[in-house]
Amino acid sequence: MSYTILRLLIFFAAVLLLALFGVHGFTLLIVAAMISAIVSLPLLNRQRDSMSRWLTGRVDRFRSRIDEGTRVEDRD
Repeated sequence: MSYTILRLLIFFAAVLLLALFGVHGFTLLIVAAMISAIVSLPLLNRQRDSMSRWLTGRVDRFRSRIDEGTRVEDRD
């Protein structure tokens, strides 16, 4: 499963639990966001690292294409 989907699942689980305990409205969303952020740090460490490597590779390939385009323009 992707990192983002797992983060959303943790958030919605926190929302559900807090709603069962009587928390409502804007407070519910803020507290659920804080809880899901804290829980996801150790729980999704491997997925976050994997996503980070994927994004870094993608940015590096994009930069390489830009650099190649710049070299081609400089030769012209």
